[in-house]
Amino acid sequence: MLSRSLLTLAILTLTLAACDREAPDTAQQQGALDGDKAGLAGEIDRSRAGELMPALTVTDPDGKQLNLGALQGQPVLLNLWATWCAPCIKEMPMLDELAGEYDGALRVVTVSQDKRGREDEVRAFFERGSFNMLEPWLDPENTLDAAISDGVLPATVLYDASGQEVWRVVGEYDWSSAAAREALSEAVE
Repeated sequence: MLSRSLLTLAILTLTLAACDREAPDTAQQQGALDGDKAGLAGEIDRSRAGELMPALTVTDPDGKQLNLGALQGQPVLLNLWATWCAPCIKEMPMLDELAGEYDGALRVVTVSQDKRGREDEVRAFFERGSFNMLEPWLDPENTLDAAISDGVLPATVLYDASGQEVWRVVGEYDWSSAAAREALSEAVE
């Protein structure tokens, strides 16, 4: 009887484990850490200063392409975000305001790290947000995420006009603060 109970328990455990494997592809949620992550404050990190901006191509929901490597000549603030990331959502209005404030002096590029097939969700997010300056760029293979933040969102990198990294922030940051303006002055004249 004991061996039959152990066999039943083992089968149930394997069945439950198999169900969990598909969750990230179908739900792509932050899960139980939402509350904990929402309170994280990112800090400016200069440890990778001098690295070149990845020369990758991103697209918008309509298929328009943007080659990040071709953005040299103007400072770029590259932000990686996702529709399911609470701190990312909180930052987007601040980044839109920042893009308007620095229009012509700094290009703010926000790139969704939502997985393939979520173009409509990204488009709807931008429509609800009524952003005036931001464009809905997509990286459905999360190539930028792997190159920049190793899965932690939001992640934002400031590149100077020559395409070299000045600093980065991984985690939530107050882009409306005086400290943000001071840090941006390192690349924006």
